[in-house]
Amino acid sequence: MASTETGAHKDGSDNDLAGLDALETPQPIRTPFTLTLKEKVLPPLTAIALVLAVWQGLVSFHIVEDPSKLPAPGAVWDVARQAWLEGELLGYIWTSVSRGLSGFLLALLIGTPLGLLVARLKFLRAAIGPILSGLQSLPSVAWVPPAVIWLGLNNSMMYAVILLGAVPSIANGLVSGVDQVPPLFLRAGRTMGATGLKGTWHVVLPAALPGYVAGLKQGWAFAWRSLMAAEIIASFPDLGLGLGQLLENGRNASDMAMVFEAILLILLVGVAIDLLVFSPLERWVLRSRGLLVHR
Repeated sequence: MASTETGAHKDGSDNDLAGLDALETPQPIRTPFTLTLKEKVLPPLTAIALVLAVWQGLVSFHIVEDPSKLPAPGAVWDVARQAWLEGELLGYIWTSVSRGLSGFLLALLIGTPLGLLVARLKFLRAAIGPILSGLQSLPSVAWVPPAVIWLGLNNSMMYAVILLGAVPSIANGLVSGVDQVPPLFLRAGRTMGATGLKGTWHVVLPAALPGYVAGLKQGWAFAWRSLMAAEIIASFPDLGLGLGQLLENGRNASDMAMVFEAILLILLVGVAIDLLVFSPLERWVLRSRGLLVHR
């Protein structure tokens, strides 16, 4: 009888522990389509509709009387539609996006090992850590004139400006992520033989992912802004017509519809890259740590 009671008590304890484990384990929940539509789709569409309504109101009620200063949304749409029909719109976008992504990937290859070295070597952190922070705060437009003088009006100049804008953000993001790794993780890794490059790959980088991803996101923002600054200032026919050049051409022609077309396309690309690349990456990092069940 005692044995039976002991076994029953043990089974009950195991069930209690299993129940506690189930409470701690995030359960995947499939978000209903109507909830997704309500929480994710309708808010940005409502915001866009409100902005367009205010914009159109400023023109229709002659609050801004000079249409050369503020064209109607329809005028901007007509310019974009004409560029699409002429087969030029995608060319503008692809010229800038291809440059931006290529420069960002190159900045990623440079900024990641640089960030690891700065985070792990005290002398290097003391030597160039403040310089990286200073470069991160320096406006990217400041690098365009020296880049043009050093490299000329070519794609190398564009990539140099992107690197100088993006590398400090990526490196600093990784340094911040490494600084937040609990020392217990490092000791546990060394106990299991994960030292040197092996420890960096299997312990440090996975633990530093949240800060690293934040640095990547900021690095892309700086890369895109740096590229636009370079395209606006260093406009040259042989470089192809990107979004920055399109914006500058609109200014030179005093064509505000073209100017707004370029601004909206630059904004659209920035939002699209964030939604398609960095937002899913952030959600994956949070979900892998049990910080996000569904989003």
